[in-house]
Amino acid sequence: MTGRLRHKAALVTGGASGLGRQSAIRMVEQGALVCVTDIDGERGEQTAAMLGGRGFFLRHDVSSEADWDRAVRTAVDRFGKLQVLVNCAGVGLANDNIADCDDAVWDGIMDANLHGAFLGCRAAIAPMRGAGGGSIVNLASVLALRGASDALAYCASKGAVRLLTKSVALHCAREGTNIRCNAICPGYMDTNMVRAFIDGTGEEERRRLTALHPLGRMGDADDVAHMVVYLASDESTFVTGAEMVVDGGYTA
Repeated sequence: MTGRLRHKAALVTGGASGLGRQSAIRMVEQGALVCVTDIDGERGEQTAAMLGGRGFFLRHDVSSEADWDRAVRTAVDRFGKLQVLVNCAGVGLANDNIADCDDAVWDGIMDANLHGAFLGCRAAIAPMRGAGGGSIVNLASVLALRGASDALAYCASKGAVRLLTKSVALHCAREGTNIRCNAICPGYMDTNMVRAFIDGTGEEERRRLTALHPLGRMGDADDVAHMVVYLASDESTFVTGAEMVVDGGYTA
């Protein structure tokens, strides 16, 4: 433990696997206390067990305002404060397009990716302000910066998260809250979410997605987790409203 996040109390959604799990692990290694939340109770508890007594798991549906109130209250009760929120929960690519996307797909992706981030930002402001400030990190996507014809709802949801982030950042700055809000825009990451998408389309899709990244590989969860640690830390106190692109050169 090297202490870049010593004395920080955090809540990480989507912590049962992938980017959320790895972010929680790296944050704890840097000294943070972490409340991990997810709708997957079994794997969420597995993540909590990896945190070596410096975290706990709470079942949490990010599309529910009541669940957000309970999650934030529980984290503050346990840690005495809340200074970091990582909105990592979300659902992945649905292979949908403007001709075929139905209301259920659209609403489900918007609820998890956009509405969840909105509720989380709103719920975190008061306790962070009470703690003297904090850092909100929203997971957007490279597809918040460029389109994909077969990921309509996902592109729309992550593009909205990107601008939600900027609006929250400006409000918090102008209100003098000492709360920063930034987005991370990952490229295609070799996580369960992307693997599930590839499994439904074939190995040729893996090769195609890999080729989109000039560095010659898809990212892994640590590529994002290290950026989360930076944005959660006091090393980034002059960074707000930014979109931190972690994409192996995809958008370059």
